[in-house]
Amino acid sequence: MENTFRPSPKAFKNTFCVFQEVFPEKISGLQVQYDSKSGSKYFYTKEGMYRWSNHWGRLANSKWRLEPMEPETESKTKLGFAAWSEFYPDNAAEELYYLEANYTKKTVNYQHKNNPNYDAKAILRTSFETTKKIKQIRNLLNLTSWAKHYEYEDIDALRKQIIEQLICTTKTLDEIKREL
Repeated sequence: MENTFRPSPKAFKNTFCVFQEVFPEKISGLQVQYDSKSGSKYFYTKEGMYRWSNHWGRLANSKWRLEPMEPETESKTKLGFAAWSEFYPDNAAEELYYLEANYTKKTVNYQHKNNPNYDAKAILRTSFETTKKIKQIRNLLNLTSWAKHYEYEDIDALRKQIIEQLICTTKTLDEIKREL
């Protein structure tokens, strides 16, 4: 019976995963198999995990992100699903992460090197290095004060040029800016 499938509690330790938001009807008929102290509810199936929660990101010793539906639902509490094959190992020492920028939405996210979409163009970094680059890219995407020292016709083209180098090279932000 599918409701009784239960993975090992250690299966989620030190993992990275991107859940896809799904409609709550997906858990109709399933019973909560774990109810966390923070209020998240977990439903396990042979295919993967459903997580009903109002918080995503760093969770104890794991990094779990939710990719929202489009258009985004208004509820703060969301249901996410991830297949078991989408839980990847995480640790602070290895270069496991790469960055992806969405210039239309002005966002940047990190992905795991085991993601089947990884094309090996983006540089792999440790968690710490990835966090540092994300902050730099978010500033480039959302601020304009950094651009006052440059001559440009299109700030979005300039942003993209700098961000692509941050993602695909080991150059520092200062090195990239000096070369412009």
